[in-house]
Amino acid sequence: MYQSTRDSGVAVSSAQAITQGISADGGLFVPQSIPELTNEEIKALLPLSYVERAKAVLAKFLTDFTKEELDACVSGAYAPGKFDDESVAPLAEIAPGVYMLELWHGPTCAFKDMALQMLPFLLTTASRKTVGDKTIVILVATSGDTGKAALEGFKDVDGTKILVFYPQDGVSPMQKLQMTTQEGGNVGVCAIKGNFDDAQTGVKAIFTDEAVAKKLKQHGMLFSSANSINWGRLAPQIVYYISAYCDLVKEGKVTLGDPINIVVPTGNFGNILAAYYAKSMGLPVAKLICASNSNNVLTDFLKTGVYDRNRPFFTTVSPSMDILISSNLERLLYDLSGRDDKKIRGYMESLAKTGRYEVDDAIKAKLNALFCAGFCDDTATKETIGETFQSRGYLCDTHTAVALHVYEQYVADTGDKTPTVIASTASPFKFSASVLDAVAKEDVTGMDEFSKVAELSRCTKLEAPQALASLKDKAVRFEDVCTKDTMERVVLSMLGIS
Repeated sequence: MYQSTRDSGVAVSSAQAITQGISADGGLFVPQSIPELTNEEIKALLPLSYVERAKAVLAKFLTDFTKEELDACVSGAYAPGKFDDESVAPLAEIAPGVYMLELWHGPTCAFKDMALQMLPFLLTTASRKTVGDKTIVILVATSGDTGKAALEGFKDVDGTKILVFYPQDGVSPMQKLQMTTQEGGNVGVCAIKGNFDDAQTGVKAIFTDEAVAKKLKQHGMLFSSANSINWGRLAPQIVYYISAYCDLVKEGKVTLGDPINIVVPTGNFGNILAAYYAKSMGLPVAKLICASNSNNVLTDFLKTGVYDRNRPFFTTVSPSMDILISSNLERLLYDLSGRDDKKIRGYMESLAKTGRYEVDDAIKAKLNALFCAGFCDDTATKETIGETFQSRGYLCDTHTAVALHVYEQYVADTGDKTPTVIASTASPFKFSASVLDAVAKEDVTGMDEFSKVAELSRCTKLEAPQALASLKDKAVRFEDVCTKDTMERVVLSMLGIS
């Protein structure tokens, strides 16, 4: 059963949690208890494929799904041909004991595919159990990658509609093209004047608006979410950290039971929260290293216990991390507070009213024991891309470079040489202008996006993913722009509701 972070008295099944997306009180759903993963169970996973490991791990969290239902969801998500690497999430060793967990081999070339190829299967299965034949309306705020991955996952899925909002000037040209050219009869895309936090705040407000929910109900519709506020998005992300550990043990890189560190570039705190849940299950993880760009609200919080979004917002070369309100942090705080819903409500009310809150000393101590944190600016990001390619022959994108730079800072500060997995979150070709500038120092002024992709491919001798190259010939379908205040009107209009 699943509780709300803002009302521990809520108790819903995993199917209900996935269908709703967010609790009616504005809280996020979390399991009442974290299932255990023993060393013997990890050992049993070693010879299995990624698909079989995913079935085993998710079965612990989605206990109201039958074995046949779960088999269909996982096998559908990772069907042959959907990912361009048969191992789905391969590891690349870039230095002794340092491994890139490549999470971008799916159809949109970003880590969001790992969960968003599965969420449509989970959601349609869950909705059949809970709401029957109602149309599920997926409402998404995106800082770049979630939007395209969700659109691709839900494209023409029966019984669903999906509407995506993205910051007008806060995504890369390739990310924008991926969304605005999206095919499918049940999809809608709109830019918003503002940043990701504006889009996310607007989406949350619409979600919890009773008047809007009533209008949808009259038309046989209800909202759900594809953002990582939805447990169905977060649960599949736990799998790849467990699978990566299995691969390291299987290949003799670590001994079963020995710890690893995990480094994650994060903005909304979902990807690193999945690593925290894997650790909570029993995966041998020593330190969780949280990497931020210049929007370093998480770095400051993990070091001081003070969350303060009252600061300048930076538009960076790692746009998917340009976030100052990290929604999934609420789930972590609920866990670390001993599931004190009153305390969490207080923190979230303070954040909404004043833009800040400070956790108590007990939570600060737990944060310090679990996490290390660091950040890097655009200059250091590009330097890391260039140096890593020149010295190691490995090309990484702007978000992965943030994680690598923060990891190198961590090692310099601590001397810790524990085997480390770094979450590599996107193909470098999604951010070709910045990556090209980093590795070739070329003037790209006047070059269109696809010329930059071609030049990056030429100078690195790496092939651009076909999923990106094929966008060149696609027509733009969505050009609308709205404000935070007009998002509700846009949603109803897209759904044909007056």
